[in-house]
Amino acid sequence: MNKQDLRLFLIRRFLILMAVMYLSGELLNLFFSVAGFPLLYRLLSYLDIRFVSDGSVITDLLHLLCYFLADFLPGDLSQWVKQGIDSGTWGIQISVNASYAGGISGRLLRFGIFCVVLFLLELRMAPYLVGGFFYCRMVVKKMNELLEEEKEQQQAFERRRNLLLSDIAHDIKTPVTTICGYCRALSEGLVAEEKKQSYLDVIYQKSLRMDELLTLLFEYVKLESEGFTLHKERGDLAELVRKMTALLYTDFEDKSITVVTEISEEDTAFEMDALQLGRAVTNLLTNALRYGKAGGRVLVRLDDYEITVADDGEPIDPAFAAHIFDPFTRADSARTSKGGSGLGLGIAKKIVEMHGGKLVLNQNFGEGYTKAFQIRLQGA
Repeated sequence: MNKQDLRLFLIRRFLILMAVMYLSGELLNLFFSVAGFPLLYRLLSYLDIRFVSDGSVITDLLHLLCYFLADFLPGDLSQWVKQGIDSGTWGIQISVNASYAGGISGRLLRFGIFCVVLFLLELRMAPYLVGGFFYCRMVVKKMNELLEEEKEQQQAFERRRNLLLSDIAHDIKTPVTTICGYCRALSEGLVAEEKKQSYLDVIYQKSLRMDELLTLLFEYVKLESEGFTLHKERGDLAELVRKMTALLYTDFEDKSITVVTEISEEDTAFEMDALQLGRAVTNLLTNALRYGKAGGRVLVRLDDYEITVADDGEPIDPAFAAHIFDPFTRADSARTSKGGSGLGLGIAKKIVEMHGGKLVLNQNFGEGYTKAFQIRLQGA
């Protein structure tokens, strides 16, 4: 749960609690008007105590409480409080004319009345006190849940980071080992003259592989780094998709893959970082090129603000699909150089999310395609 969700949750609970407290307060007001105050007036009248007020229930109870509490204050202060109430300054008048008012018995009786009034006041305030208690308890419980969730996320992050470092070390070590072995063989004259060129070609290919991996890793870390921002400008989304597709058209032809484009000729205005969003589209196209079926088809479609890259290659295993956007995740579990780095889709997902959109895998796309990656952006 993010901060926005937490804020909405607390606001909703607060409003519900306020409604419950209001209804409870109205029911107690009804009780006081029908039974509580009539009984209290009858008791005060029986004890020859005159009580006149036009205030609310809580105000009346507070004034009664102050009046009888004044008996336990120093003389002058007690007289000042009582005179203020008796004169009607506080919107209430109380006068005690009974003969029992003095002496110890009078004090005990007034203390008893004080306790009754205090009880009634607590009863009237009960909805607010109970509501406040449960709301505070709910907030504390929710904060504890969030702290526990944060702790679990941190632990999961640590596990992913350790796995990421392990995968980086593995993917870099493999080409480095090959390069070191081939260079040593060449330097020690262990390679026949006619095979030297093939050794040099392997070294070059492995170097390119390392360069590609480090470039992708740099892009992934850059997107993750704090303070990285997109440089958005208003541009044509349709033209961007066409341009990225055209750049890889020759590669698709080399693999005998037919590219089906469904992109409107009309401008699709969108506020975007063309470099980064173009990289996301390119990564999806590269993924389709790498894992698409030779002689098959790849669909590139822009429908409103939804970009679709679909292919008819092998479907993705559901267990693997659940983690397909995680870094260094790829189908070849042996982690051979035949597949990709496992970073391209993760980079694409982060770029799309930074544009306020979503990148999803749809394996029920249909139209003769086994899977489709779809970028869903929010239009202007």
